[in-house]
Order: sequence, then structure tokens, then C-alpha cells
Amino acid sequence: MSDQSKGLAGIVVADTSSSYVDGQQGILIYRGYAIQDLGAYASFEEVVYLLWYGDLPNAEQLAEFDARLKANRDIPADLLDLMRDYPKDAEPMAVLRTAVSSLGMYDPTADDVSLDAARAKALALTASMPTIVAAWERIRYGNEPIAPDPDLGHAANFLYMLDGEEPNPDAVAALNAYLVMLADHGFNASTFAARVTTGTGSDLYSAITSAVGTLKGPSHGGAAQRAMEQFVEAGEATSVADWYNNARATDRRIMGIGHRVYKVEDPRARILRPLAEKYASSGGESKWYDIAYEIEQLSRQDDFFIERKLFANVDYYSAVVLYSIGLPMDQFTCVFAISRVAGWTTHVLEQLADNRLIRPKANYVGEMDKPFVIIAERN
Repeated sequence: MSDQSKGLAGIVVADTSSSYVDGQQGILIYRGYAIQDLGAYASFEEVVYLLWYGDLPNAEQLAEFDARLKANRDIPADLLDLMRDYPKDAEPMAVLRTAVSSLGMYDPTADDVSLDAARAKALALTASMPTIVAAWERIRYGNEPIAPDPDLGHAANFLYMLDGEEPNPDAVAALNAYLVMLADHGFNASTFAARVTTGTGSDLYSAITSAVGTLKGPSHGGAAQRAMEQFVEAGEATSVADWYNNARATDRRIMGIGHRVYKVEDPRARILRPLAEKYASSGGESKWYDIAYEIEQLSRQDDFFIERKLFANVDYYSAVVLYSIGLPMDQFTCVFAISRVAGWTTHVLEQLADNRLIRPKANYVGEMDKPFVIIAERN
């Protein structure tokens, strides 16, 4: 295998009409719509509808779809009891992975992989995943979970379930934009994992559990947390410039700078940057935006980043947004999953529509024709 195709880089494995990514020009499209327009004007609910049904809903369609999402937010009481018994220091993504898998045991039709059944399960998972994440945030600190509020939209309800308070409208807008930005992104690792699982004929819960487990890996879903950790560390240094210069001198990676696909600025970062500035300022935490912006500007003057075409990616300013609205850093990847489940389920449905076992070949580089020696004669 050549270095160019290592990790399946550049290898086309399937057709999709869900999202289009052009890393050379900084383009991201969902079902024909530019991410710049969706990020500025669309609700997350509209984007989920778009991904599942192929076009944006009208007002009547959106109202009906929103009602169905709200009706599926609750999770089984038995699952909440199980979560109360989880170790309180369990990693949130491990909790989410286990809870999503457990949901399959409470669904008597879990193994029905028909398209209609899969659509119903996709809706239930998309609606209930925020409930799982918010419930664990409360349970692990000894508090009772807060029931979903049927009067609130997807982003607002998630923030409400964290503390029971009416969420700040700017926080809701910032979180909604974040959810829109992360909803789908081509054949990323977790999406591919979901499609591979679906290709075996397994159920949707297994596919999404595979995706959550894949997103948990630090090379995929953990970058926003590590970016925020570096901002906190930089804020404790003598100056941000001193922190940056020391990081570069010791060959530390600047988290959130650079992307496997984009060789220009990530289009999602262009949208999240001003949102991060606006909410960080209105929320009284402008220093986190200021630190992130200064590090970004230092990187733009650094030949290392310039020559390699490394720019701020979606995780960079996501970190500021999520931290400024009060989310703990170890929950950042779970919120990523709350968004990306829309894309995962879209790709599962796409896979089911024309399903086939995904079975790539490996390039064998081991030895051949070795003589077998019985154990009594081996040295």
C-alpha cells in the first residue's frame, strides 16, 4: 500500500448525497446547501430533516418533525437506574456509548432494519441522546436528572436539562450553530464505522454504538477538549506569546490547528469564530476567545503552519463556544456526538437503501512458504 492510500486516504468506497467536502477550496455542503447559509440561518432540527429527507422542510413539515423529536426525548426509567449505578468517575463518552447500546435492549423491534423502522429509531436516538448526556452530567455529581421541556427546541432543551434554568438566548444560538456545523462531514472515521456495521446487517443501535466508540478516539472526536485545555494552560502562563513560543520550542502540537482534509481555512471555523467572540463577550468569559484568537494569529505568522497550510479547524473555536456556555471539557465530545448522530443515521439509512457487506482487501506484507516444524523439534 502506498503512503498516499494509507488509512484509505483518497480511496472512494461508496457514493453519498449527504454531504460534500472539498478540502482544497474549503467547501462543505449538506444536500446541496452551503454550510455558511445553514450555519447562519438554519435550526438543527431543519438540518436533521434536510439530511434525512433530502431537502429543507416548509413550516408545516418542520412543526410536525419537531413535534416527533420532542415526543421521543425521554429515555427508559430502567436505563436511568442503570446509569445511577455507573462509576461516578466514568468517562462521559464511555457512558454515552454504553447507554446507546443499552437502548437497543429496550426496543423490541431493534433488529428490524427496514428503512421505515430505521428512520423511527434514528429519530428516537437523535432526540434522546441529549437526554442521556445531560442526565449523566447531573447523575455523576449526585443530582437527579431533569426531564426534557417540550416547549424548548433541541439546543435550548439540552442546556435546560443541565441545570433546570432558562438558557441564555445567545448560548442557545451558539450551541445551535455548533450542532449544525458538526452534523455531517463526509466519510469521517465514525461515519465509516457506522456504515461498516450496517453493512453486516446489524441493527441501528449497534451502528451508532460503533460510531460513538470511534468518535471517542482522541484522533477523531477529542480535539476540542484538548484545544480548551491548552487555552486554559496558556491563560495561566506569563503571557500567551510565552506559552506559544515554549510550545513550539518543545515541539508540542497546537491543538485545533490543522485538519486531515482542509488545506485552507475550515469553513466551519469561519462561522464559529465570530459566534465564539460574541458569546464569550456577552457571557463574561471573553478571555478565552482572546487567548484562542492570539494563538491563532501567532500560528498565522509561523512558517511551520504557513508552509504546511495548517489553519484553525472546527474544533478550535468550538472549544471556546462549548466552554463559555458552561459545558465541562470532558463532555465536549459527547456534544459532538449529539450533533453527528444526525449524519451517522443519515449514512446508515443511505447504506440500508443499497446495502452490501463492506469488505476491503488488505495488502499482505508478511512471509510466505515457511516450513512447519512440530513442537517437539522446535528450538
